[in-house]
Amino acid sequence: MTPVQYHLREYPLQQGALEIAYIEEFFNEFPKRKTANEIISRLQDRECQILMAEAPLPDDPGTVVPVSYKVSHELHEHETDPVLADLVERLRGAVIFKHRRILYTWLGATRRDWRGQGHFRALTEEQEVWAISQGFDEAVVKTKNRYFDMRATLDTMQFNVIKLEVAPDVLDAKVYLSKPLGLSVLDAHRSRRQVTRA
Repeated sequence: MTPVQYHLREYPLQQGALEIAYIEEFFNEFPKRKTANEIISRLQDRECQILMAEAPLPDDPGTVVPVSYKVSHELHEHETDPVLADLVERLRGAVIFKHRRILYTWLGATRRDWRGQGHFRALTEEQEVWAISQGFDEAVVKTKNRYFDMRATLDTMQFNVIKLEVAPDVLDAKVYLSKPLGLSVLDAHRSRRQVTRA
């Protein structure tokens, strides 16, 4: 059986922000969708990466659509944005910031019909290649207990749970995970990826 080759596209900030804002309409699990302006405001003037996986429609193989995406950015120990400053505070004691570069996976999802096919894993592996080449020491992600598919993918990619914030509804508990980055991480990669820079 021929291994699947995943087609990924890396976007510059302005174009990527517009693409993400558009395709979030197809990811209906999230109650609040990000606008292009919100994405640009968050990512401007900081190291970041916008990646998208594309695949042909099953009933129309000539039409290729975005099926999964991932947006990550550097997280500093001293953030001025109140939301990021709060995140750093929540991670304090679980993540060491001093003299280290931390990559935060901010946004990411896979369209329901394409889940379980390895797209998000391919994006994560490509993100790790980029992060290591940029000198990042650790990748951090936050999710909710209810997103079992995402938690399972992160588990198979050896992300460690570093903090759990309980909530009245156990499904709304926030789960923080991290993974140390280094060249040895690349040895565990399994996906074959073709990356296009937009």
